[in-house]
Amino acid sequence: MAARATAFLRDQSVLFLTDLVVAETIYVLESFYEVPRKQTAEIMRSLLALASIVVADRDVLLRAVEVYEVDRLDFAEAYLVACAESTGVRQIASFDRTIDRVPTVERIEP
Repeated sequence: MAARATAFLRDQSVLFLTDLVVAETIYVLESFYEVPRKQTAEIMRSLLALASIVVADRDVLLRAVEVYEVDRLDFAEAYLVACAESTGVRQIASFDRTIDRVPTVERIEP
């Protein structure tokens, strides 16, 4: 399937990739295929680098992938961090203490 998917992506002139699909892709790579975090991050950066891929906010997704890889957060929390940073809010209400690993945001426990 990987070869078919890669060929499909290369042959398309424009494809919209949603943030939710990025999150699901990372989840499947980790949980089902047991792809290591570093390799998963590389795969996602490669996907986001394809000229045919259009996303709502490439910088937010790339930052989320970076936080996911470097700070070792689950992708959902990494995405929250990237969104908080990009909006300037920089506060996240969450019970997930792994967010505390990222110094650019403040986690507020409800």
